[in-house]
Amino acid sequence: MFRIAVPGEVDGMAGSLARSRFSDRLTSRRGAWIALGVAVLVMVVLFGVFGGAHAPARTGQAPVGSESMQVSELMEQFPNADRQSVLVVASREDGAELSDADVQALTGLLPVLDAQSAGESSGPMVSEDGRAAVLVTPITVGADNTETAEVIKELRGEVSANAPAGLVLHVTGGPAFGADVAAAFEGADFTLLLVTILIVAILLIVTYRSPVLWLLPLIVVALADGLAGRVTAAAGSFWNLEFDAGIVSVLVFGAGTNYALLLISRYREELQRTEDDRVALSTAWRKTVPAILASNFTVVLALLTLLFATIPMTRGLGVPAALGLLIALVAVLFVLPPFLAVCGRRVFWPFIPRPGQEANQGRAWRAVASHVSERPVASLLAGLALLAVMATGLFGTSVGLDQLEKFRVQSESATGLEMLSAHFPPGEAQPIWIITDSEAAGEVASAASEVEGVVRAHPAGTTDDGSLTKVMVTGEYSPGTEQSLAQITELRDAVHPISGAEALVGGAVATELDARAGNEHDLLLIAPLVLAVSFLVLLFLLRSLVAPVLLLLVNLASAVAAIGAGAWLSRVLFGQQALDLQVPILAFLFLVALGIDYTIFLVHRARTEATRLGTRAGMVEAVAHTGSVITSAGIVLAAVFAALGVLPLVTLGQLGLIVGIGVLVDTLVVRTVIVPAIFSLAGDRIWWPGKLHARQGESTHESRTPSIDVH
Repeated sequence: MFRIAVPGEVDGMAGSLARSRFSDRLTSRRGAWIALGVAVLVMVVLFGVFGGAHAPARTGQAPVGSESMQVSELMEQFPNADRQSVLVVASREDGAELSDADVQALTGLLPVLDAQSAGESSGPMVSEDGRAAVLVTPITVGADNTETAEVIKELRGEVSANAPAGLVLHVTGGPAFGADVAAAFEGADFTLLLVTILIVAILLIVTYRSPVLWLLPLIVVALADGLAGRVTAAAGSFWNLEFDAGIVSVLVFGAGTNYALLLISRYREELQRTEDDRVALSTAWRKTVPAILASNFTVVLALLTLLFATIPMTRGLGVPAALGLLIALVAVLFVLPPFLAVCGRRVFWPFIPRPGQEANQGRAWRAVASHVSERPVASLLAGLALLAVMATGLFGTSVGLDQLEKFRVQSESATGLEMLSAHFPPGEAQPIWIITDSEAAGEVASAASEVEGVVRAHPAGTTDDGSLTKVMVTGEYSPGTEQSLAQITELRDAVHPISGAEALVGGAVATELDARAGNEHDLLLIAPLVLAVSFLVLLFLLRSLVAPVLLLLVNLASAVAAIGAGAWLSRVLFGQQALDLQVPILAFLFLVALGIDYTIFLVHRARTEATRLGTRAGMVEAVAHTGSVITSAGIVLAAVFAALGVLPLVTLGQLGLIVGIGVLVDTLVVRTVIVPAIFSLAGDRIWWPGKLHARQGESTHESRTPSIDVH
């Protein structure tokens, strides 16, 4: 009987033939050297073009157009808008009350501060308990925290050199906090790069068991990361995007290494079937390209959903991260294969794969998959029970860290704030600012003074034309705490109704409140978009409605479980009682998008095997062939994300912990137990409404036994 090929099949055969011709040329003796030469030339040009690019400073915490951001913009209209106050907190080394001589010595410090300040310093103001005093000095802040850090460094040097005997001095306040953040990140990106490279190198050596092979993917991915850093910086500068370069670097290394592992694993498998290493490499390239492309585009599209976010730091990450992953894709697909082709089979030394070795391929993973296939209900329930237990970590988890909790490394500004909070109203360090029409300034200040927790509120300057007045409000609550956030809401409720005032409440604490609302909005918007993108990719790849729905539900459960487990470990191991604002949305994005990576690697192979063995046996065979590479890729990715813990920002440490846990659980539990169990229970129905078309001479009928050893 003859079967007529439908147009889609004809197109598929044409595409397969085109891929075959391209891969043969890419891996041929001449083509490989040409490809490497072109790659070197392109990289040299691009490194030269984008070498001087610098991304904008990371400053945007609250949504654009939020009340706090409006206040920040209006503050620029006031005289000396580039001036901010720095606090010098003084106390005795023995903790005793300050003597008259101590106060006199602090007064003598004012000329020293004036020499470093942009105006006249004031103080000392002694606390009610007499155990601390504060000096206030204005400084001219730089365009970003790095420039301000130089000013703070010089000021601290002078303060330290002229500190009165017996007294301990700490320089704190908003500018000092920003300077300490910048100082903490000095060299941090380089440290992250070194740690990431070391982790990837060690894991590749363990995976490949070769003193040579690990160098090839590491070199290719490292070059891709270097190029991505420059291209993304240029993109950030061109579109004014704020993002964390460390996250982009981790994504490039993690995803690039995953793609390389998949390609090299399939190359090793093909070398066990043919003596011609170039034919084996060409075949491996053709068979892995669809899965790698689908995986990459899924993550890229998921990242681009961040363009709809309202938080500048979140929205700004989407395009640079997507560009970084596309660069990693190009490097692995078009630079690594000719590199491998030039080196030949001997690159696997001392364990060089030879034809006839495939009989032992994935024996351990086949045994695991067979066990799951024989007991699908028990395996599924056990896997889901583990995810449920992990998800219980969400109970008692809050979102939002105060200022002292955001940095893993203790700083002078944090120590100074703790000292200030112990003896003065904590709000002294970061006052609340209200911008109002000048005619209503008195009424606004009076209304603000009546709000619970407000120590004082008074006009502190007007614009040159006298139309606007800024009112400085000092609260008794520590910045970033729940009481201080509630106070912002109460202040807004108190001043907004004042007729003609058009009052706006801003400042650091107000920015924190608006950032919380913005992150909550972004999570509720981005999460469904990420799931929709993942569903559409799976729908296109698998040509099924049932499989994408079930796989996404499992992926969603895995992501929730990982966030719960990460939040619990963060509390127990590190004493961090809450997650930072950006952690839930970024963790969810990476867990779902990267989890789909492994889903695609596994299910794409399962569908291929199912056309000749049936769905249940095909999944067993898919786990046998991909179990090792998916596990290796998962461990590498988890370890790379864990490297974010070397950075001083708690946000990145929590993100690395949660994603690392999630990737491991996804690799070892979801892809190994839960997904095979679902496929075993559903059988051919998993592909509905599509149907499996058996290859010529092969059958799609399910085996009567739940487990089949195809070898």
